[in-house]
Amino acid sequence: MKDKETEYKKDNKEGLVIINTGGGKGKTTAALGLALRAAGHGQKVLILQFIKGAWKTGESKIMKRLTPEIEMEQLGKGFIKVEDGKLQITEKDIKNAEGTLLYAKEKINSGKYDMVILDEINNIISYGLVDVNVVLDIIKKRPVGLDLVLTGRGAPDKLIDIADTVSEIREIKHAYSKGIKAKKGIEY
Repeated sequence: MKDKETEYKKDNKEGLVIINTGGGKGKTTAALGLALRAAGHGQKVLILQFIKGAWKTGESKIMKRLTPEIEMEQLGKGFIKVEDGKLQITEKDIKNAEGTLLYAKEKINSGKYDMVILDEINNIISYGLVDVNVVLDIIKKRPVGLDLVLTGRGAPDKLIDIADTVSEIREIKHAYSKGIKAKKGIEY
């Protein structure tokens, strides 16, 4: 009979589920670091951004030069609007999120990638744009060797429970709090 310690050990050929969450800055940045590391070992990486889409970010510009090792697609339609501290979610936002998730599922199951990063997927779950159980199903049915990285604030407990590695990035201090606007190369 196996003891609990050996029961949960994975073969290093099995894909991992990694979550970067929390209120601090650096969740996407950490995931991009994993993409570079994987590509450096000859692995094929896909980054799907679920919310970013309106801005020409530094990462979207450099990824064009890193293709075909790393591919990146901005699938979102930009940030969700907030009025009086409340999200202003539209039917269009919901349809975009659902369509984007279906697209992500196809890419994940294509067998073409060693790592897929679902940037800001935790946000669209916590905003109620997609059901966490649909995401769980995608994770559970992914190809065996695929590493899956999920980023964004508010990772649900159901995802944290099945993840292999979870990092919570906590804000201690941010330049924005001092009135410093978003800086090119740092925030985008």
